[in-house]
Amino acid sequence: MAGNGDRGGLLSAGGILSIIVGVCQILAGGVLIAVTAFGMELWQPGIPGFPRLGGHLPIETASTALLIAGIVLVALGILAILGGASALKRSSFGMALIGAICAFLTVNVLGLLALIFVSLSSGEFETEEV
Repeated sequence: MAGNGDRGGLLSAGGILSIIVGVCQILAGGVLIAVTAFGMELWQPGIPGFPRLGGHLPIETASTALLIAGIVLVALGILAILGGASALKRSSFGMALIGAICAFLTVNVLGLLALIFVSLSSGEFETEEV
């Protein structure tokens, strides 16, 4: 535990990681949406190592897939940021866990760490008495 007696470092780290991953997801989703909206070429055939989507799918299908992927990434990023803020405020374990899961859904190490840290710190949230 870091800081004073009631604030844990794991939960704060999980919230911060969720926010970082959420911002990255929003930026990546925004790029995909912009590429689709402006008709730009995302995959350049002259650059080695990048997949060539144009030869495998019709242009309309590729544009629709990129637009849907961009919208999903932006939605996941927003939920990850909201969950990270909830974790930092220690207000709702459910929202913090949803945010960490959304951060992990893009399958990255930071999202996995956020999910682990938030789930290990479930006892630090305010208990609601009815």
